[in-house]
Amino acid sequence: MTTAPTAFVRREFAPALPPPLATAGWLGFLREHLFSGFLNITMTVFSLALIALLLPPMIRFLFIDAVWEGSDREACLATSGACWPFVRAKFGQFVYGFYPAAERWRPNLVYALGAILLVPLLVPAAPLKRLNAILFFAVYPVVAFVLLTGGDLDLRVFLLGRIPRWDALSGPGAILGLRLSFWIDYLISALLLITLAVGIARLLGAEARGIALAALAIFVLFDIVLLAVDLNFGLAPVETRLWGGLLITLVVAVTGIVVSLPLGILLALGRRSEMPFVRFCSVIFIEFWRGVPLITVLYFASYMLPLFLPTGISFDGLLRVLVGVTLFAAAYMAEVVRGGLQAIPKGQYEGAMAVGLGYWQTMGLIILPQALTLVIPGIVNTFIGLFKDTTLVLIVAIFDFLGQLRAAFTDPNWATPVTLYTGFAFAGMVYFVFCYGMSRYSLFLERRGAIGKLR
Repeated sequence: MTTAPTAFVRREFAPALPPPLATAGWLGFLREHLFSGFLNITMTVFSLALIALLLPPMIRFLFIDAVWEGSDREACLATSGACWPFVRAKFGQFVYGFYPAAERWRPNLVYALGAILLVPLLVPAAPLKRLNAILFFAVYPVVAFVLLTGGDLDLRVFLLGRIPRWDALSGPGAILGLRLSFWIDYLISALLLITLAVGIARLLGAEARGIALAALAIFVLFDIVLLAVDLNFGLAPVETRLWGGLLITLVVAVTGIVVSLPLGILLALGRRSEMPFVRFCSVIFIEFWRGVPLITVLYFASYMLPLFLPTGISFDGLLRVLVGVTLFAAAYMAEVVRGGLQAIPKGQYEGAMAVGLGYWQTMGLIILPQALTLVIPGIVNTFIGLFKDTTLVLIVAIFDFLGQLRAAFTDPNWATPVTLYTGFAFAGMVYFVFCYGMSRYSLFLERRGAIGKLR
């Protein structure tokens, strides 16, 4: 017969333990993040020494020894600090380029409208999100284009660079006939492309009605855009070759960011498609653009593309750059989104199929929201890289913010030993503000998207 083991009963109090280390407050933060081990202590000491070595000279150059008042180079010749009067004198050039001074209210209005629409769009608690998104992504680009260019564009001349069959005509009748010819050509092209899309959909076994309605909606929206830019609003025309500075940087960056994301999503879905032709075309597109440097893309779009077009046809230089940058960024965005799609468990697809959702409903309601949340860091990283890569447009004679800065250095009225360092310090601050803002907002979205997982 076995006896049950007797439970251990402590006959005396356990010895008192030492008080726990502080894990809250500034002391706990320092102990956990900066002095938690030998390696952390070494890196902390090295970082503090590096900051002590670099920060005081930087502060002395930018603020303490800097010159704040002056009208020419004489004010900055005797100083070793920054020459901020140079930045003040060239500020309009940095922001607008060579945009006419009397018309600069138009870029200012574009900046203001963009900020007014963008801020509520970025705030999750702001109301009327759908209306705000429609205004920002659909209406605002058209309004900005009309304000910056002046509108009243002869579409055939603007898009094709020539006037077929109307060279010998002049006056209101010729202009009316030219525009009527354009809209007739547009209508015929739209009908042919819609018919072609429906035929391809029937061959692939897809729903032809949905394809036809989607194609019709795209052409109607594009028709509204073309009609808006074809109207005369009484604004003086301003050619894109006069644009420059921060205006060009924001136009190229915002266009690339806004267009490359949906295009990258479509390419990522196409690369994972079960249809061989769609998958093959998506792979070829992505690998081609990822295998070519952006400088080569800009050179080809600006100098080589006109050689392959028929005689007399020429697209606007800025438009060619926008297309090249957008396609280049879309290829990288597609791979980022594809990584998020691959991280979604197969059970999510099966669950969507079980409740009767179609392919696009599954992607739009179930898969893509989860996939895009997972790859927010990669998406924002691509956006930041694109924003900084806009400086490369200088090689095709488009003066962005950095290009205008370098052009300002050639002014002999501000030729001093510190002008170059002041200009690049100012440019670094501007780029840092934009890139750091995107980075912090991405962290906010990551934390907000992880609330459900933390619970």
